[in-house]
Amino acid sequence: MASLLQTPALVLNASYEPINICSARRAIVLVFKGVARVEEDGDRDVQGCRQRMAVPSVIRLTGYRRIPMRTRALSRKNILLRDRNTCQYCGDVLQGNALTLDHVVPRSRGGKSSWDNLVACCYGCNHRKGDRTPSEAGMALARPPRAFGIHTNRHLMREAAVSQAKWHRYLFF
Repeated sequence: MASLLQTPALVLNASYEPINICSARRAIVLVFKGVARVEEDGDRDVQGCRQRMAVPSVIRLTGYRRIPMRTRALSRKNILLRDRNTCQYCGDVLQGNALTLDHVVPRSRGGKSSWDNLVACCYGCNHRKGDRTPSEAGMALARPPRAFGIHTNRHLMREAAVSQAKWHRYLFF
C-alpha cells in the first residue's frame, strides 16, 4: 500500500495550469482538507477506515494560488533530477547511488559549486576526468549545465506524463 500512495499525481492550479507533481498521499490529504478536487481518478483504490477512494491521478486546487518564480535549492537530488539520472559524459542512465556530482571546472582551479558548474556523472567518467576540464580530458558534455528553471520543471512534468495517459490533456506537448 505504501508504494500505491507514492504514485505521482499532477497538481493543477484553479486555472488548470500544471504547477507540480506530488505523491498520491499528498493529493488525498489536499482533497480531504478541501484545498483541491479530483479531476482524474487513478486506476487503483485505497481503503480508509470508513470509505473506499480511487487514488487521484490529477487534482486541481479550489482556489487560485499565485506561484512565485522560485529557484530550487542546489542539491544532489535536484542536480540528478535536472540531468535525469544520466551521466553527462557517457550518457548512461543509472540509479542515483551509481552517480556522483562532477565539477566541470574543478574546484582546485576555482570552480564553484553552482548550477552552471555541477553535472551528474558516473564513477568511471568522474575518475577518468579527474582534476581536468572536459576539453583537457577529451570528454564532451551531453548538454551544458544550467540552473533549474520553470522550463526545466515543465519539461520534467511532460516526461512524467509519458507513462500517465490521463495527464496529456493538461500538459502542452
